[in-house]
Amino acid sequence: MKLIEATQYKLPPAAVVSILHRVSGILMFVLMPFIIWMFDSSLTSEITYGQFTSVFVGGIGFVPAWFIKLVVLGLIWAYLHHFIAGLRHLWMDATHAVSKEFGRTSALVTLGLSIVLTLALGFKLFF
Repeated sequence: MKLIEATQYKLPPAAVVSILHRVSGILMFVLMPFIIWMFDSSLTSEITYGQFTSVFVGGIGFVPAWFIKLVVLGLIWAYLHHFIAGLRHLWMDATHAVSKEFGRTSALVTLGLSIVLTLALGFKLFF
């Protein structure tokens, strides 16, 4: 009997989506102070809105603007993936559509949508 190494095992798409759903939730939780700062700065006044938008051009302190944009892009992905994966779970719970085929198809749609929407919003963010 031959043992299969764990590194050779290929996770099904549903498992990848499940793991990324947890990762995106943790990422949003950890970056919550940054999210609250962005929200507060963008809504308090015209002056703080100007300071908020200038961070994306000139950075803040020793943190360059490209890094801030990269963190925001990570947040965009985390939110989109978490939201779409959550809708996938709600759909499966509401319709009892739990089959191997539906799990694979819906996982691929979730991955594809989150990546395409992140790229579209990332393009808007960086250009």
